[in-house]
Amino acid sequence: MLSQLRRKLDLSYEVLSDDVVFDILTRLPVKSLIRFRCVSKSWYATITSRVFITKHLNFNLNLKLSSKNNHNGYLLCKTDNELSTLVYNSDRTLTEVSRFQIPLWGANMVDYCNGIFFLYSYVNPTIYLWNPSIRMFKTIDVTRFRPFTMDYFDSVAFGFAYFAQISDFKILRIVSYKGFDEEKAPPAEAEVYTLGTDSWRTVEILVESVPNIRYILAVQPNSCLFFNGALHFIARTWGNNNNSFILSFDLNDEIFRDIKLPENYLDGLGPNSDHHVHQLVVFRGSLALIVIGPDDDVDEDDEVEEEDDDVGPDTSNICLIWVMREYGVVESWTKTNVLFDWIIKLFGCTKSGEFLVQMFDRRLVSLDTENLKVNHLGIQIPFWLYYTADLMESLVLLDQC
Repeated sequence: MLSQLRRKLDLSYEVLSDDVVFDILTRLPVKSLIRFRCVSKSWYATITSRVFITKHLNFNLNLKLSSKNNHNGYLLCKTDNELSTLVYNSDRTLTEVSRFQIPLWGANMVDYCNGIFFLYSYVNPTIYLWNPSIRMFKTIDVTRFRPFTMDYFDSVAFGFAYFAQISDFKILRIVSYKGFDEEKAPPAEAEVYTLGTDSWRTVEILVESVPNIRYILAVQPNSCLFFNGALHFIARTWGNNNNSFILSFDLNDEIFRDIKLPENYLDGLGPNSDHHVHQLVVFRGSLALIVIGPDDDVDEDDEVEEEDDDVGPDTSNICLIWVMREYGVVESWTKTNVLFDWIIKLFGCTKSGEFLVQMFDRRLVSLDTENLKVNHLGIQIPFWLYYTADLMESLVLLDQC
């Protein structure tokens, strides 16, 4: 009986073509594929090939688009040297689904994309791409554009995304400089890294509508948002300290463009722009700008004193929500809501339009932007927190071993 079963299995295997076997394997979970590398040399070569890894990733991306989740997304939390994944359930509770030890010390979490975490070490400038599903990471060296000098200091902003048209990951690095006066600060510089070629190349920061675009005063480091095939940053140039704009970088043609913000978009906020927090999010399918800052009616000296005391709800911060109804059309900016009082930091916007925000006592809450209903999520703010609508595992970096 056993010998007959073996003969049937052998026969069924023989009639399957390599293409069919390849297609079946692309549909299997990562954990199974890691084990199946031991089946044979040919399976090992197939599963660790870049062609297969890309096919497996794209299959899961398409599956993610076609499936409907019964939850509100995921929270990725870094505490000490651990990374935990929490599912945000439909009843607005959190459930931990995984926990990993981070194999890198002294590196800060920067971003996440399709199963890959982006980390950066500021001490010895180094980028790390980490895939916890296969417990592998890749080190990417970063070199300075210019030698260190005391005449100015530099600030760096990163963008990280998967470009589906070429089935590859890209990293954008923008370095802007600020000196003691405008003359001493060199123009901003940028470069793009492509994982498939493992190489950097310089890109020119040039936008016709912003003549002094290269003399960027600042690009907000944590403002990057990937949307509509482009990376978006909050930036400002010399002479425009109070008027920020959105600097976008198209991953297809690798050209910088600008998106103007609505006129008087800071109306209602206090005059000190240093206290304003800008953040870009996807709000119900549209590009949106969130601005958090002190209320225009609050005396600035009182406000500073309250911040030093770290007291909570009496501090009057407000949150402005600007939504671009039609991407790229400046006239389509619309202010949809104003939220008062206790919001000091926004961590993300769920696909249903809820905000994940930090209260003054460091508690994490979700906020319904329609009825302003607050839901306490029962956790303290970790070192790093990231919201993603979908979570996936991948084999990316397996071909790097």
